[in-house]
Amino acid sequence: MDARIETVVTTGKTTLDDTEYDVENNTYIVGDDDEVIVIDPGFGSEDVLKQVGDREIMAVICTDGNEHHLASALEVAAAGEEDEENWAPVALHRADRLLWRDYFGRLAREEEDEDDAKALRSLEPDIWLEDGGVFEIGDAQLEIMHTPGNTPGSVSIISEQVGVLFSGDTLHRGRPGSIGGAYEDLRKQLNSIGALLTPLPKDLRVLPGQGEETTVGEEDARWESWGALATERDE
Repeated sequence: MDARIETVVTTGKTTLDDTEYDVENNTYIVGDDDEVIVIDPGFGSEDVLKQVGDREIMAVICTDGNEHHLASALEVAAAGEEDEENWAPVALHRADRLLWRDYFGRLAREEEDEDDAKALRSLEPDIWLEDGGVFEIGDAQLEIMHTPGNTPGSVSIISEQVGVLFSGDTLHRGRPGSIGGAYEDLRKQLNSIGALLTPLPKDLRVLPGQGEETTVGEEDARWESWGALATERDE
């Protein structure tokens, strides 16, 4: 098995519904000695690129369109290349296009140079993720699973070859994923988690967007109890 996983943890601030939160973000680098895919580049492009080293970045995958996953996406995709044609493609699910546009629109409003502001407003992801889509890196395949709830376009990524589920902010250890305990659509998120976990091997590793890793079995055993969270929110 040539493909391996490396983790970089960065911290920063993200704004959600006009509230600022401190967020710790897990970035995953999947690949071999020559090529990698970066999942959720987070806040620290320098830390991520240092870990990547001389390897070529084949794609940057954002598991949702929230700020803490987009903040370093372009810097990591560029990897020091001035010519945009040499940048790695950035991938996002189309259902999070509004979050993308909100984020880069905000950057555009803060930009003094009008040409740079126009460029930011016109930015789009290079790849629109689709349920069942597959990326290949080294001897591993990364299959995209659409898991809406945390955001409309949240995705999780399964790789049987490296024995891992990258759950993004759909699922964290011991709870549904969230920023500051806030949920966009918890019922939909719980449905996504249940559908995601049920068919998977119980010993499969789960690497979340924040916090420590867990397993499918551990979270599947907890899943039903989380329904109380949705009931509390309805009340």
